[in-house]
Amino acid sequence: MAHDSTLTRLASVSESQWGLITRRQAEGAGVSRPTIDRLAADGSVLERVAHGVYRLAGAPIPDHLELRAAWLQLAPEVRAWERTAHQGLVSHRSAAALYGIGHLPADRQEFTLAKRRQTRRADVRLHIRPVADTKWTEVRGLPVTRPSQIATDLLRDREDPGAVAQIVADAIRNAYDDPGTFADALRPFAAQFGLRRRDGVALLRWLLDLVGDQDTARWMEEARASADREATQEPERTTTTGAPR
Repeated sequence: MAHDSTLTRLASVSESQWGLITRRQAEGAGVSRPTIDRLAADGSVLERVAHGVYRLAGAPIPDHLELRAAWLQLAPEVRAWERTAHQGLVSHRSAAALYGIGHLPADRQEFTLAKRRQTRRADVRLHIRPVADTKWTEVRGLPVTRPSQIATDLLRDREDPGAVAQIVADAIRNAYDDPGTFADALRPFAAQFGLRRRDGVALLRWLLDLVGDQDTARWMEEARASADREATQEPERTTTTGAPR
């Protein structure tokens, strides 16, 4: 049996990480490597859920367990509440699955990081992108790219436009992102679909037409209104920054 002090140390970390703890975190909490191996040997105290990641026996099994474990592996020595976005954002298909939008299968765990790194896991895909330019929020305790960012990331990866369109429609319907935000984010991709260069409103309409949602007309009114407001601010913004958008 594990000593009470050992269990206390493990619980102090895992209770704020959905019942999960990494080997390095456990060692940082003062639990020796041989003790960790012993406690994980039969799964009675620590249940191995991924390489170097364990679930404290008796803790509720969290949703998206594999995704959470893979995220902890990105910075195994850093506790969840001490991490920054630079250490890994849930993104792409994984982010859509976490929101529950669209229908793309999340058959791999996808993350966006600020710096290049390697993974040996075939079911994990890492995307390198300046995190400062990435729109994200927190969903179910994980740092996740916003739906407008998900859409642009997937278009950049040449995902099926129909699948991306469903993500956009679901996100707007659930108020995760508004039509104007999507139209602005989609601007760089308009010419790719044969539309006027940087016409994000037109691309949003094209995508929503693929879905055929009954609220498309209302959403497009919102997107155009947002674009009009932005257009009136454009000269002032250009003068202030000294650089075109």
